[in-house]
Amino acid sequence: MPWYLYLALKQLFPTGRRFPFFTAISVLGVTLGVALLVVVMSVMGGFGYEIRRMITDTQGEVQVRGDGQVLVEQPEELRAAIAAIPGVAGVTPNAVGVGLLKFENKSAFPQIQGIDVRHIESVANLNRFILKPDTLDDLDDDSVILSSQLAVALGARRGDKIEFYSLLMIEKLQESETMLPRELRVAGFFVVGHQQLDGNTALVTLRRMQDLYGLGHSVHGFNVRLAPGEDAATAAARITAALPPAAGVQAYPWTDSFSDFLWVLQLEKNMIFFLLLFIVIVAAFSVTSSLLISVVRKTREIGLLGALGGRPRQVAACFCTQGLLIGGCGTVCGLGLGFVLLWLRNDIVLGLARLFGHQDVMRQFYMVTQLPSHTSGLDVAKIVIFTLVISTLAGLLPAWRAARLKPVEALRHE
Repeated sequence: MPWYLYLALKQLFPTGRRFPFFTAISVLGVTLGVALLVVVMSVMGGFGYEIRRMITDTQGEVQVRGDGQVLVEQPEELRAAIAAIPGVAGVTPNAVGVGLLKFENKSAFPQIQGIDVRHIESVANLNRFILKPDTLDDLDDDSVILSSQLAVALGARRGDKIEFYSLLMIEKLQESETMLPRELRVAGFFVVGHQQLDGNTALVTLRRMQDLYGLGHSVHGFNVRLAPGEDAATAAARITAALPPAAGVQAYPWTDSFSDFLWVLQLEKNMIFFLLLFIVIVAAFSVTSSLLISVVRKTREIGLLGALGGRPRQVAACFCTQGLLIGGCGTVCGLGLGFVLLWLRNDIVLGLARLFGHQDVMRQFYMVTQLPSHTSGLDVAKIVIFTLVISTLAGLLPAWRAARLKPVEALRHE
């Protein structure tokens, strides 16, 4: 081991002495910064992971739809063709539109999803989201299942009759034709955990959707569930290539359908990482201060090193190494502390909620009862690299100051 590296270790962790105070403060600052980064980035990653899971659980990993507003004719034949493609685990047709729901003196304009009750469970396990004791089997052509917040907005309860107006009725009115609104029975409610889906969605059968919007036997597209381990983009390209061009449909990975939403999620995560990184930068200033104090206190020793043949760059390397060692120790301790806090996160949140009497806040606003966490290896690598680089740079100013000391003048220092 080079002498300057050995000296850096001895200055930070002297043998037979208590842990130096300035070293402890510097390491503690880096530790807290790294721990906070790990916890916040993991929680943000957890929310993003849960939202992505909710989307794929309800929509599938791939959507097959016609170009523009083109309807898909002969859906049964095309569904069978898609199901036969390698890597496809399930296919279900769908039809989507906007309608007016009216109950007593309240109205709403939700997104109406027509689902094929025969095949929907092969793609989306909707029964997991429907509030008990109701199930998907309760949905028939004369009923509707409402999202939880939509039901609250309408004031509708299970078994109530609500009136449904489709855009086709408005078109008929323009042609001097009259279509009476359809009366649908509320068969149940569902909670997905996604604000958009829970606040503005209603489920009806595919046959009812085709009847209400005059689709005949056509559908708008298909939702596709892939086999485990299949990449959505690769599978979408394979499905598009396997389908006949005459069908006029194309497969899209779910990331394309929600690209803007995913971009916003990633932007929020990157901005939070950038802002929290300033905590590590502030901790780096404490490292710089402690090393500068060390340079002033050990001026004569630094001069002696120069007199014994130590080169300025070796003296500088001694203090840069100390910054790196402080960053390394703080990173290891911070990772350990961060993962411990993540392990205890739900107990901590529950304790705080009970202390302030807001146990239902997370369920009300975030639709979760536990704080999600998903730690990405890439996020951990970014935290470690940035922390080590910043800590090493924190030692540059003290290293530059020590390297400029002339041995003769340093030995005369009092």
